[in-house]
Amino acid sequence: MAPIVPSSQPWVEKYRPKQVKDVAHQDEVVRVLTNTLETANCPHMLFYGPPGTGKTTTALAIALQLYGPEMYKSRVLELNASDDRGINVVRTKIKDFAAVAVGSGSRQGGYPCPPYKIIILDEADSMTEDAQNALRRTMETYSKVTRFFFICNYISRIIEPLASRCAKFRFKPLSEEIMSNRILHICKEEGLTLDSEALSTLSSISQGDLRRAITYLQSAARLFGSTISSGDLISVSGVIPQDVVQSLFMACKSGDFDVADKEVSNIIAEGYPVSQMLCQLLELIVNADDISDEQKARICKKLGEADKCLIDGADEYLQLMDVASHTMRALCNMPEELRFD
Repeated sequence: MAPIVPSSQPWVEKYRPKQVKDVAHQDEVVRVLTNTLETANCPHMLFYGPPGTGKTTTALAIALQLYGPEMYKSRVLELNASDDRGINVVRTKIKDFAAVAVGSGSRQGGYPCPPYKIIILDEADSMTEDAQNALRRTMETYSKVTRFFFICNYISRIIEPLASRCAKFRFKPLSEEIMSNRILHICKEEGLTLDSEALSTLSSISQGDLRRAITYLQSAARLFGSTISSGDLISVSGVIPQDVVQSLFMACKSGDFDVADKEVSNIIAEGYPVSQMLCQLLELIVNADDISDEQKARICKKLGEADKCLIDGADEYLQLMDVASHTMRALCNMPEELRFD
């Protein structure tokens, strides 16, 4: 079937919930925030959890429900990792916005419009420690006229003085059932056909990230039309086919270094991302029933070391070969030798 006519709007934005109550699978967070919205008296907030679980959507929905579309731009400042958020920006742009007082709270157009502004700092865990420290004083000084919403994946990267000033909300990874329901709703709206195998594959490869799942679905719809198979989703996602991962694993189990070297060379030649291979190999090993816990621990330790080396710019072939040889020695109870640095 011919590809469907592409829409100019990303589906992630098209189907982003506009109200807090519509955010999926975060029942405790939604319940608390709904009560907060009724009083329009928001504290500083810290939203943390895995990507694609509704953190940014919730923050934007709160701001929109408080001010409405007309007042939104003048009352809300959004900054994410693509913006310069060093210490100078904190001292100038953020401080200048926070310092400006607003009119007393009076409902406009049916919206509460409380007498404070909101600054949304997305991916706040990527801010430098100096910039976070500079925010402490700003938060204290302008707390009467400004509220801060921090959004991050790792709460441990937010300095304690900032975290302690905020009400914390943890966002859980989305279950397969919740993701499937949302995906089926989008398929119905867009006129797509997705069988049960494709739906299960989409939930698996997106790993609880609904934003990623919707992006994969739209990419597959543009390339393959309204009928989407499991293979179509795998091809657009960048996920390595399971038989390739299984072949490398079996080569390691064989104990034959030349066979493992051939598999590694094929993976590099095909252009598969080694970081993705490490993730899928980890999942395969952790779920394997015929490997002892000690062997799993040895292999997982090496996978972690290799992942760190790749982040630091190490050669992909050497790191994957190091993982393969280490896995082989662990599975075949060989001595720990042969390092590739």
